[in-house]
Amino acid sequence: QVRLMESGGGSVQAGGSLRLACEVSLDTDSTPFLGWFRQAQGRAREGVAAIHGPSGTTYYDDPIEGRFTISQDNAKNTLYLQMNNLKLDDTARYDCAARSVITASWWSARSYPYWGQGTQVTVSS
Repeated sequence: QVRLMESGGGSVQAGGSLRLACEVSLDTDSTPFLGWFRQAQGRAREGVAAIHGPSGTTYYDDPIEGRFTISQDNAKNTLYLQMNNLKLDDTARYDCAARSVITASWWSARSYPYWGQGTQVTVSS
């Protein structure tokens, strides 16, 4: 069975912080890559960050500029995205995803077959 469920979204003022969580009920041996994607209104979905569990290697989209941190708690089977210094442009629906393949680029949404329901993040001034 496959299950991904996000939480932690909400409304925050610019400069504030949020931590998103994704409960993962997948075999990490078969789905070693976990990622966060986002889609703003009227914009295409884009990769935010990803992590390769076995090696601990992390990947980030360049525009984030160190403001976000992806992490994984194996004991809790939970993926996190710590978001600091949030900006207006960070407003989007955030989705967590999982995949087994390692040959595709980390930011390729179509390479991830498993997705959560998404959680909305709204940043205001």
